[in-house]
Amino acid sequence: MRRVVVTGAGVVSALGIGYDAHVAALREARSGIGPIELIETDGLNIPIAAEAKGYVGTEHFNRNELTLRDRVTQMALTATGEAVAASGIEISDELAMRTATVIGTSMGGQHTQDDNYRLIYRDGKQRVHPFTVPKLMANAPASWISMEHGLKGPAWSVSTACASSNHAIGQAFHMIRSGMADAALTGGAESGLTYGVLKAWEGLRVMSKDTCRPFSKTRTGMVQGEGAAILVLEELEAAKARGAVILGEVVGFGMTADANDIVQPSLDGAARAMGAALTDARVDPSEVAYINAHGTATAANDKTECAAIRQVFGDHADRLLVSSTKSMHGHCIGAAGALEMVATLSALKSGIVPPTANFEEADPDCDLDVVPNEAREADVACAVSNSFAFGGLNAVLVARRFDE
Repeated sequence: MRRVVVTGAGVVSALGIGYDAHVAALREARSGIGPIELIETDGLNIPIAAEAKGYVGTEHFNRNELTLRDRVTQMALTATGEAVAASGIEISDELAMRTATVIGTSMGGQHTQDDNYRLIYRDGKQRVHPFTVPKLMANAPASWISMEHGLKGPAWSVSTACASSNHAIGQAFHMIRSGMADAALTGGAESGLTYGVLKAWEGLRVMSKDTCRPFSKTRTGMVQGEGAAILVLEELEAAKARGAVILGEVVGFGMTADANDIVQPSLDGAARAMGAALTDARVDPSEVAYINAHGTATAANDKTECAAIRQVFGDHADRLLVSSTKSMHGHCIGAAGALEMVATLSALKSGIVPPTANFEEADPDCDLDVVPNEAREADVACAVSNSFAFGGLNAVLVARRFDE
């Protein structure tokens, strides 16, 4: 099996525009959660989110381009441009045929959908823009990325709610490892801060009115976020041959279904996904130093995830560092795993583990070292990134520091 490395990363998030800004905020425990400014909030009971306030579409695209691209696609393309430039990869005609585009998104073009529903149902309009469908479709980010970068290999979208990005990255990783592709642009994007989406989430009664406090006894729920993160994956020898800077090595991927409940998490499903990822990576649990947790700050998820970690890692769980970066960049749904994989790779490369921000009081049901409030220096040679989605769909990635 071929080895797969990450040679570039691009980010748009509530913490900043660009990889460096995102990672710097994580290390400083800076929260991107605040009042929503992107849309009108009259009628919303929860008017806060982790909004990418620094992202302005007109700064990246011209008027004609914006007409064809929802905010989710804009963010995906911006993050991709940064990732490709950072990697230094040159897509030759031959490599274009062997490069995959695998992008996770849960909801697709929600701003386009919301805006056009308003036109029809509120304003009584009888027609919408002829490109409404290609603008709102869930595969738009993947399609535009492949077109913008001339990628002619396998290209598709993955939609598995909060696990979309991890499923996308994992599938891209397996394609390269097995020889089906030589490189991939992969990750996820989500921009669901619309009135309709936020009202739907309010209906679930899992949303916080103040902030996101994963693993804290005083948690009040999750906070919606938006953003995109894209990675360039390559086969190791090709990356080395061109002198690429390697951010880390993806070594394992596991995925399971709970087959249990549409919204309630399952200890068994989460544990089996982590176990499958470690087996795929040929990594002993004792080798793992850090877990970037799914960590949504709902009681059901936090407690279940901590119990699953203890089941998989046994006594070693007491030596693990476990943090949830959703405490800073919010829950970005289909983009969550990709943003969290960036945090994981940063911890591997720098030896600085991002904290669980906003932590107040320990929950006895979450008795792990959750790196409260301050980043921590640590020797992180191997790390895990968890994503556990509504619908009982679980996806876990394992990555190593690249020392060779």
